[in-house]
Amino acid sequence: MKSFNEQVYEVVARIPKGRVATYGQIAQIIGRPRMARFVGYASNNKNSWHLPWHRVVFKGGGLCPGWIKDQTKSLRAEGVKFTKDKEVDMKKYQWTPGDTPPQDHRDLPLKF
Repeated sequence: MKSFNEQVYEVVARIPKGRVATYGQIAQIIGRPRMARFVGYASNNKNSWHLPWHRVVFKGGGLCPGWIKDQTKSLRAEGVKFTKDKEVDMKKYQWTPGDTPPQDHRDLPLKF
């Protein structure tokens, strides 16, 4: 069985460019609702820095206080637009698993 962090990393790796997910949403996807804070803790692991953490935001579309400037820059580079309150428009950019094509060839069905 995979650890909590490993499960989180798999979900974060699947968030497509130009889309975002919330900490709580990721916790829900892995079957651990109410553990959004621990999803955030998982982001502090140096072994996960290669993942697109800039695509993970607070439930209202707010950005992480420690790196708002970098997160904003990275999301804008992917085409994400912000509201006048400098938050991500969640109705437009929130990712739902299954609403986008697979991003990894391992997700594609096998053909024989």
